[in-house]
Amino acid sequence: MKGPSVSENDRDYIQSIERGFAVLMAFDEKNPNPSLADLAAETGLSRPAVRRILLTLQKLGYVTGNNSRWSLTPRVLSIGQHFSASHALTEAALPRLLEIAEHTHESASLGVLDGVDVVYAARVPVRRIMSINVSVGTRVPAYATSMGRALLAWAPTEIVDNVIANSTFDALTPTTITDEGAFHTALRVVREQGYALTSEELEDGLISLAAPVRDAGGSVVGVAACSTSAGRTTPEAFRTDVAPFLVEKANQLSADMGYRS
Repeated sequence: MKGPSVSENDRDYIQSIERGFAVLMAFDEKNPNPSLADLAAETGLSRPAVRRILLTLQKLGYVTGNNSRWSLTPRVLSIGQHFSASHALTEAALPRLLEIAEHTHESASLGVLDGVDVVYAARVPVRRIMSINVSVGTRVPAYATSMGRALLAWAPTEIVDNVIANSTFDALTPTTITDEGAFHTALRVVREQGYALTSEELEDGLISLAAPVRDAGGSVVGVAACSTSAGRTTPEAFRTDVAPFLVEKANQLSADMGYRS
């Protein structure tokens, strides 16, 4: 994940904090118990630097281990809890997501944009329909998801340009949009219909809908989303059955956030 560009002459920039977060972010489901060498290779930092960071994080209670293998501790969850507690959107979204899940009998989620990814900020699961483990904090590429397209369809040009410039546009499935022109066309369709629908672009069998959520100023700050399996329905049937209700609940959540159309 690429972060914001920082000038080497930015005197307010603390590089050691950047490196500490780089080490924390190197722990993932593919390598939950990395060695010091693994972390050095993933972050591009020297082994002595990684070791000092790990020992500091260990004293703070965020990692545990030794020079052989390391793992995160439950204390890292408190960072996400502070986010939820300090963001009215997350708190307001949960009742609406519950209504979506109860109405559709499918999992409902709140997604927010972070760089080139969408992050699950809240979720009401019903059944597991994705092969990846989806929970609060899970990241998915914006370019290949309904959530990403609903977030970007009304985003400022510079944000869209940044996502396009820094996304890999890998063909995750045979139907993934990988062309910049086709992506712009997809965003235009989302704006015209008021919601996004993707079918088997992030992974085979996954159909997903997402509708924008706005703040009091009218900016799209999140999306309400609902997903299902191609084994249970078709994209058009899912659109007909779910899209109007999802848009309604997203609009209600926008109103909860103070938006008046």
